[in-house]
Amino acid sequence: MQLSRPFYQLPVLFDAARLQAEVAGLPDAAWAAHPDGVTGNSAARLITVGGAETDAHHGQMLPTPWLNAMPYMRQVLAGFGVVWSRSRLMRLAPGSGVPLHADINHHWHKRVRLHIPVFTSPQVRFHCDSEDVHMAAGEAWIFDNWRPHKVENPSSMARIHLVADTTGTAAFWNFSCGPKPPRAQWPMVPWRQDANARLLTEREQRQPVMSAAEVELLIDDLRAELSLADHAAAAQLEQFDAMLESFVQDWRQLCALHGTDGQSRTEFMRLADALRQQAPELADGIIMRTNSASAMLVLEKRVLDHLVKFDSGSD
Repeated sequence: MQLSRPFYQLPVLFDAARLQAEVAGLPDAAWAAHPDGVTGNSAARLITVGGAETDAHHGQMLPTPWLNAMPYMRQVLAGFGVVWSRSRLMRLAPGSGVPLHADINHHWHKRVRLHIPVFTSPQVRFHCDSEDVHMAAGEAWIFDNWRPHKVENPSSMARIHLVADTTGTAAFWNFSCGPKPPRAQWPMVPWRQDANARLLTEREQRQPVMSAAEVELLIDDLRAELSLADHAAAAQLEQFDAMLESFVQDWRQLCALHGTDGQSRTEFMRLADALRQQAPELADGIIMRTNSASAMLVLEKRVLDHLVKFDSGSD
C-alpha cells in the first residue's frame, strides 16, 4: 500500500502488559520459522486461511487457536472495525532483523500492515525510505510498505509485534492518517471482559479469471512507476509501456468475449504466457521509481501470477 509518507502513528494506546502476558503464555509450538527462512525471524499465526497453520493469502481467513486463546488480542483487533486478512505475531531474535526490501506482491497492492509492538526495547528501529522510528510497546503504527524498509533489533531481547493486514475502512483511514490530538488525549483501550470481540475476516476474493478492471488498475499503477536504470534506453521504456497497454486492451476483449467464470482459461493463459515471454527482454533495466524493484519482477508478482486461478480438477 502506497502512502503519502513513510510512517503514520495511530492516536490510540493499548495495555502493553496485558498483551505481553497473553503472548508470553503461548507455547513453543505456536511459533513457526519465517516462510522465506530469514534468520532470526519467526511468527505465531493469528488469522490464517481456515484458521490453520498456513501462510497462504487466499481463502476464508479465520482465527487460529492461538488467537482464540488471547481474549485481549482479539478485542484489540475487533476494536478497529475493519476486515482482517492474514495476521501474525512476528518475532525478531536478539541481534537479528528484517533485511531491506519492498512488498511488491498482489496481496500488498491495497492492503496495509498494522503494527502494535508487544515486546520491544528502545534500540529496535524500523526504517522506511529515509526515515526510522522506534515503535514502543502498546502503540499502533502503519507504514508505506511499497517503499524500501527494514527492521533492526540489536538489543538482547526478542522483539514481538502484532502485525495485522487490512484494506481498511474509510473510518480507519481517517483515524490513521487524519489530524491527531495531542498524545495526552489519546485513548487507552483497557481489557474488558464483556467486550464483544467480533472479528471480521476476509474470504476468498479471487475470481477464476481476473477482471479487466482489476488488470487495468494493476497495470496502470505499475506503468506510473516505471523508471530507467543506468543501462536502459528511453525507447525501450516506451516499448515496454506500450506492450503493457496492449495487454490490457487484449485482456479486456477476452473478458468481454468469455466473461471471468473460468470457462475459457486456456485463451487467457495463452495471452498471459505471451506477455511473460515477451516482457523480460524489454524490461531489462526498467525499475520502479519508488523502490528500484525490477519492473519484470513486479509484473510477475503483482499481475502475471494472479491472472488465472486453477483449482484441482479444472481445465
